[in-house]
Amino acid sequence: MPKYYEDKEEDGRACRGVREDLRQCLLESPCVLQENKSPKQCLREGHCRSLQMTFFACKRSMVSGCSVFSSASGL
Repeated sequence: MPKYYEDKEEDGRACRGVREDLRQCLLESPCVLQENKSPKQCLREGHCRSLQMTFFACKRSMVSGCSVFSSASGL
């Protein structure tokens, strides 16, 4: 179960909880543990896809929120 809602280390980065859960998911995946592949390679192969999509949605929401303010200022 994702732990992004629980207390995490303070690192000051956006979406840090989801990022940490994605990292843990990859490190604990059979792809890394049994096949000895890198987490990056396992991510490309589609492991932990739901957490990856959640992380990207979080990052995207931060970018789209900023663009609303910048485009509104031009009116």
